[in-house]
Formats: sequence, C-alpha cells, structure tokens
Amino acid sequence: MDRRHFLGLSAAAVVTGLLPGCSKDTPSGPRIGSNSQIVADYESKRRAANAAVAEVKLRAAATDVDLGGGVINTWTYNGGLPGPLIRVKKGDVIRATIQNDLPADTAIHWHGIGLRNDMDGVPGLTQDPIKPGSSFTYEFAVPDSGTHWFHPHLGTQLERGLYAPLIVDDPTEKADYDIDTIVIFDDWLKGDPDATLAGLKKNGMGGMDMPGMDHGSMVMPQSDVLDGDAADVTSYQGMLANGRFPTAPVVVTCREGQRVRLRIINAAADTAFRVGVPGQKLNVTHTDGFAVQPVEGDAVLLGQGERIDAVVTVRGLTRVIGVGEGRSLYAQVILLPEGAQGPQEDLAMAQAVEKSTPLRLSDFVAAESVRLASKSPDVTHDLVLGGPGSNYEWTINGIAFDHAKPLEGALDFKPGQRVRLNYKNDTTMFHPMHLHGHTFQVVNNGKPGARKDTAIVLPKQTLTVDFDANNPGQWVTHCHNVYHGESGMMSVLSYVES
Repeated sequence: MDRRHFLGLSAAAVVTGLLPGCSKDTPSGPRIGSNSQIVADYESKRRAANAAVAEVKLRAAATDVDLGGGVINTWTYNGGLPGPLIRVKKGDVIRATIQNDLPADTAIHWHGIGLRNDMDGVPGLTQDPIKPGSSFTYEFAVPDSGTHWFHPHLGTQLERGLYAPLIVDDPTEKADYDIDTIVIFDDWLKGDPDATLAGLKKNGMGGMDMPGMDHGSMVMPQSDVLDGDAADVTSYQGMLANGRFPTAPVVVTCREGQRVRLRIINAAADTAFRVGVPGQKLNVTHTDGFAVQPVEGDAVLLGQGERIDAVVTVRGLTRVIGVGEGRSLYAQVILLPEGAQGPQEDLAMAQAVEKSTPLRLSDFVAAESVRLASKSPDVTHDLVLGGPGSNYEWTINGIAFDHAKPLEGALDFKPGQRVRLNYKNDTTMFHPMHLHGHTFQVVNNGKPGARKDTAIVLPKQTLTVDFDANNPGQWVTHCHNVYHGESGMMSVLSYVES
C-alpha cells in the first residue's frame, strides 16, 4: 500500500483513538490515541474559559508568484509566499479552517506549538488527510509564546512553498526593542521536488537524471561547522528571504538607530543557513520561541525548522543575510531608514557572513524562567540515526518509517514522566531533529542547555535532550531535512496509559 492510498482511508475507520495501521496495546498498557478522552482532558486544562478565539481562513492552492526573478507557479497559502502571518496572544485559541484546492491531499503541522494531539497534522497518525476540494478546521489552545510557523507534513509539499509564520506574543514580556520583523529563509528548487526525491531514491545524486534540471556540480555541498556534507540536493535555483531572491529583496522601512527584533525562521527543505548582519553582532535572545541568556555573535547557524530571535540596531542600510551552508548562495532582507542609500546586492557582505564564526547549539543557555525543573529521567530512549541505504533510505534504530505501520519501533512512556532522548548520529551528515507537541531542554555538559523543539545532531555525535511527558498522544520525532524525513528518518514517541 503506497502512502497516498493509505492516507486516503476515511475518518470512519478511526477506532479507539488510533488511526488504521496503529497498534492499540503495548506490553505496558493501552496506547493513548490522538482522539482519546485523555487528550481532550489535557486540552480543557490548557484552555482558559475567557480565551480569545482567532478565526483564520486558509486556502491551499496553486498560485502564480513573483520571487523577484520572474513569475512562477507553485503551491501557496492564500496566494502568497510566505503565506499569511497568524499572530495571537499566549493562551488564545486558534480556529483555522483550511480549504484544500490543491490537486493532492494535504494537512497542516503547527511547528513549535504544544497543541492537542488530534490537531498536530500528521496524516496517518493523528488525522486523516484533507482531500482535494474539501476543508478541515483546526482548533487548539496556544500555551507557549514565541516565534513559530506552520507547514504541511505530507510528502515534499513544504518544498513547494506551503509555509507561513505563527507568532505568539506574551503580554507580560518586557520589550527592549522598538519594532520587530519576521525573516523566513528558504531554498528554492529548480523543477519538481517529488521528481527530486525520486531521483535521490534512484541514485542518491540530487535528482541529477530528472528532466528539466540543471545537473550542476556532482560534488555535494560541504561545511566546516556541520562537520562534512551540508546537503543532498544540488539543483537549487537560489535562496529566498521572505519569498524573494537577493537581487530583488524585501525592504523593511525603519528609522535610523531603531532596535529591531528579528524573528528568523529556517523554512528550507535541504539547507542550513548561516545568518548574520554585516557590521554588527546579533544579540540572540530566544531559540525556537524560548528565552536564552542573551549572547552576542557575528552569525548564527540555523538548521531546517529552527528559529532564533535576535536584536540589532539600524545603522544606515542594514542587511539581514542568510548564506546557504556549503552552497555560497545567499538571501537577504534589507532594513532601510529614510534617506539611506546603497546597492541592493552586495556580494562582499554575503561573503563576510559566509566567513564568520557562527553561534551554535552549545553556545545557548536557557533563561532561568524557562528551564525544566531539575529531575533525573524516568525513561531513556536511544534513537540511532542511520543511512542512507542503497535506495536513499534513512532510518531510526534501523527502521525506515512506514506510513502503513507508523508504530513500528515506537518508543513508549507514560504521562508525567521525565523522558530522555539520546539522538545518536551514525551517519556522515547532520540532521536537524524535530520533536512534535513538546519542547525539550538540551543536556549541555552539565549546563541547562536551550529549550527547543528542533536541534542539529552533528555527524558521529550524540545529542541528549530531556522533556516532560505532559501532552498525551502519539507524536513523531523526525529529521527536518524534508528528503531525509520522507525517506524514513522518523519515529513515533508513544504515550501509554498509566
């Protein structure tokens, strides 16, 4: 049974809180399904009686968009790339109805939000897919503030441009900046991403034999800070920032001397970004929406799915530059005060960022207000990252995720436990590992590492993280390189009843 046919099974087939193909019981007890009463009970505890409800209308459809280098036809939310900003307050409820006018099934994953499990948007595990011509309404309380985003969790749809920012404001937070702006970096593919994935599975060379593609160099991008291979796909046309190539960038009007909070999101499929503002240091205040002890650096390394918030000062024409790691391709957003002048493109500035030394995961320490309580883990699970196999198969604990058997190799624990995950990377490539429905704290040589939901695991290294099992259901953890995740590097973290 292939993925598309499996995901097309009807909602009527859902039983005992688990979708078809899911095992109901484990040796330690029944699994807590995504639509179980326990999930509903936890949601009711999160939701305030007087919570404001944000009504959102989304339409996923093929659209003509101008990337600053000619008009192309791709898939978008509400006709824009990126899609529309959703901005709410901590504790609000989002009620988002999506109309699927695509020629394929779709769904939405709300990346970074500790929401109820049946709204997580993983077809085949937490919901049935949204069929072409139909709609679905997501409704959930938003418990955590920060810089987040949303995108599909189905095939290579993210690579086509289906993504948008989701900002959750904390009314109690004290602002030490004048304005904020969102910067979303992305890699833009030449050709069809499904064909690219097929090419990788055929020969592992970035879709080199697919028609209509620029074969380019056969040498995979390399990176010193990523300890080797930086990417798998060579056929990118360029890098985007807020949906534009660097030759025609988005310009944000500011005033000289203003302090700007940059909310930076890496929405790329296959590219890590080295992000900097030439001529000054970034003052990083948050990672993946959670506060860190402020730290300054010339640049920051961002894996796919990661976010940072950083404060900079407008000093004339100010460039926010993201260089695709190992690619020597860049994108930019310009902060421009009245009367400031300068060329829109400046390759020397991009090269300065490319040569800078970026802050990395180990440089961040969680602010005291967001640290997990000190506690030894109740359960420890190892996740050994492997691949690629002969057919471009990426695995966790030797198993390539099978959408027809999503709970094969699932890692079990119970509500209320402290869970430790050891991501052990046995491959020669970095993996930005993302956890749904929770945030973890990095175990960082005895220091309280950053609170995050996505973090880079370097080749031949182990990343240890802890999280509290406080959101029952069936949740995936996976590599946020779209081509790795879709080729098997995904597993389920499974709550079982106490």
